[in-house]
Amino acid sequence: MTSKNGPLRIGIGGPVGSGKTTLTEKLCKALRDEFSIAVVTNDIYTKEDALMLARLQALPEERIMGVETGGCPHTAIREDASINLQAIAEMNRKFPDLDIVFIESGGDNLAATFSPDLADLTLYVISVCQGEEIPRKGGPGITRSDFLVINKSDLAPYVNVNLEVMEGDAARQRGKRPFGFTDLSRGKGLEAVIDFIVENGGLRLDQPISA
Repeated sequence: MTSKNGPLRIGIGGPVGSGKTTLTEKLCKALRDEFSIAVVTNDIYTKEDALMLARLQALPEERIMGVETGGCPHTAIREDASINLQAIAEMNRKFPDLDIVFIESGGDNLAATFSPDLADLTLYVISVCQGEEIPRKGGPGITRSDFLVINKSDLAPYVNVNLEVMEGDAARQRGKRPFGFTDLSRGKGLEAVIDFIVENGGLRLDQPISA
């Protein structure tokens, strides 16, 4: 499923605090020895997520680019993705061997989706801390993303969330589209996300990747 325009482009969306940047960090660290990777982060008025990924040493700093979207962050990944497409083009010029570009959106609502001109695959991240009812509320992020990540599952007992209810609601909303529970702070559940990316992104592995 690699894009004819260059590297595989993976959009990572979700509300503020769901774990998008942590997912981006963990994916970069798990895949960087096998693939050439770059990241484009979206923030409304700062480049905080890009700076955080650099501090966490997810990738060399020159492979991480932050863009300031202003206004509504979903516009920069859907209606007018030009700022992100320009950033990807610049990364392609700097690193002609790129295999993967992760595009992390600014924190947004459940209606956020990536333009197919921008992302080949989309991952949408929600957190159990946002409430047990989040999957059944639906919205394009829940129903149309290629893989739904339900993060911070370890905190369910502390926020009165029943994971079985969330699982059933997610399955009903998504049909055959995959989803999984994660505790990204400890790397739990990450392997399923990696397997999905490799299988559906048309990537070739010389050796198995350990999350």
